Order: sequence, then structure tokens, then C-alpha cells
Amino acid sequence: MPDIPPDSHYMQLPREVLIGNNVAASVGGTLDRLGFSGPVLVVTGPKVMSIAANIVVDSLKRSGFKSQIMIAENATTAQVAKVQREIKRVKPDIVVGVGGGKDIDVAKLSSMKSGTRFVSVPTAASHDGIASPVVSMKGANRPYSYVAHSPIAILADTSIIARSPYRLIASGCGDVVAKYTAVRDWKLAHRIKNEYYGDYAAELALMSSRLVIKNANSIRAMSDSGVHTLVEALISCGVAMSIAGTSRPCSGAEHLFSHALVMIAPKPALHGEQVGVGTIMCAYLHGANWQLIKDVLHLVGAPTTAKELGIDSEYVVEALTKAHSIRPERYTILGESGLTKEAAEKVASITGVIE
Repeated sequence: MPDIPPDSHYMQLPREVLIGNNVAASVGGTLDRLGFSGPVLVVTGPKVMSIAANIVVDSLKRSGFKSQIMIAENATTAQVAKVQREIKRVKPDIVVGVGGGKDIDVAKLSSMKSGTRFVSVPTAASHDGIASPVVSMKGANRPYSYVAHSPIAILADTSIIARSPYRLIASGCGDVVAKYTAVRDWKLAHRIKNEYYGDYAAELALMSSRLVIKNANSIRAMSDSGVHTLVEALISCGVAMSIAGTSRPCSGAEHLFSHALVMIAPKPALHGEQVGVGTIMCAYLHGANWQLIKDVLHLVGAPTTAKELGIDSEYVVEALTKAHSIRPERYTILGESGLTKEAAEKVASITGVIE
């Protein structure tokens, strides 16, 4: 990050965003247009190699780039350190992350720690990490969020994303709809704790949530316009975080609930699925229209109950009571002391999350 004068606001935004069919084959041309010419390190996952990484490598070759492939097995601090060592060895001009959110998070954080720019080529639309400066990592036996840097370019190939399991699409809807309560938490922290609040970033995040709600039917039908809308919404959420300089416009108590579930549930669900369910309960706590959120999630085929998450009710209740302690510096509707077990059971029962 450059030297920033006091009381100024620093934003780091993507220079190019390309969304559409077969755009993964345009990575080489995009890097050339952006002025890169040196070696490229492609960070991808084992399941994505044949789906998209080979397309990216072929594109780089056609544009005259030498590339090296690194397989990221998981999104952990140990994996990031491993990729950092490979970056040090290869000395790439840029890192290209190809895959789902975990693959891109590893590419994002390892490239930032190595002082190298990166490009995001998502193969799924499961959460907003495909475009944000924020990463979610596992380390020290718990998940944590870390602000890294924004991709210099994003190439979202909807022909590849549309072929991903539909569950990932539904998960992405859950992550976008979560902005409905995340922004309310941000406003609350501004009023109670005098925390910085940015109207523009907040409205951009809310607009993304409204668009997914409005287009729920076309997303469920997997129409071209529906998939395109979801991808645009996820990217807009990433841009909102870049503008805010924090994950605040996109991550509130519903995300803390999801992080708590990851820590305590024997088999957690997908990130977007969990934050979607968390949004239902947090909307109730805010006195907002929680039934609307539940209806939209049901319409797009995302979980709305503990049973549909595949997680026992007791873990949902426990996660609600522990969520406030995941990031104690982040004030939300859960307050500083959190919910009692009785209050958590009431919220989960009234909203139908547990029976």
C-alpha cells in the first residue's frame, strides 16, 4: 500500500472486468493489454485443472507468456506459505488465480504477501471472494478474514460458471443476499461506535442484494441473464469492499454466525449457504423483513433451515451464542455480550431455522 496522508481514503479497484461466455480464453490478451510481459504463475485447484486452468494456460501461450502451474489443495495459511515459496522461485510478473473461492483466496493472499499483482478467473459463483480484497483462511484451528489486495482484472467465464454444480450458484445467492443485514450492522456500528460508514459502498452492496432478490426466478432457471446478474452482483460486492477499504458493507453478524459454525459443526455447509441462513435470523433481530429473505433463498434453492444445511439444531444455536466473539472488534446486532442460549433458540425457532 502506498504512503497515505492522514484522514484520506485509499481505494484499490480492478482495472478490467470481463464477463461472458468463453472469456477464460482471453486471459493472455488481457495481460498483454495491461502491460505485463514476464512469467505467469497460475494458481488453481485439483478439480479445476481440466475445467478451466488448461484454457488459461493455452491462452497465455498464444499471447507469448511463459507460465507455471501451482495446485492449491486447500485454503490454509500453510498452503499460502507454500505458494509464496513458489512465487519466490518462479519470480512471476503476475499471479493468476483460477478456480473457486478457495483457489482464488490462496492466489490473492500469497501474491499480496509477495508483492505481486494478481488476476481472478473464477469458475464458480459461490461467494464474493472472486472480486474482493478480502480472503478467508484457516489457521490456528479457526477461520479468519484478512484484507489482501484487489485483483487487477477479473475474467468471469459464464460458460464455465454455468456448468458448475447448481449448489454453488445458490450459495452465491446466499452470500449476496447477506448484504441485506451486513449493511444494517455497519450502520448500527456507525451509530453506536462511531465507526466509519460509507454511503456509496453501502448502497452498492445493497443494490447487489436487491438485484439478486429481483432476479431470483431467472437465476433459479439458470438463464444466461440470471447467471450474468449473479456474477455481476458478486463482483459489485467485491468492489463495494474495495471502495470501503473494509469488508463491512458485505459482512456482518450473519458472517460471524457462519464462521462460528465452521468452528463447531462436525460438517459445515458452504459459506454462502450458512450466511444465507444467518441472514434470515439477523434480519429478524434487526426487525427487518426476514420472511422476504427466507422466501428468496427458498426460491433459488438455497438452504433456509438447519436441517437443509445438514447441521444439527444444537450447533446453530451454539453458533448464534458464540458469533459475537469471533471478531469482538466488529460491532453488530448481536452486541458485545452476544445472545443467551434461550434468546438464540427463540430467534432460530421463530424464523423456522430450527424446529
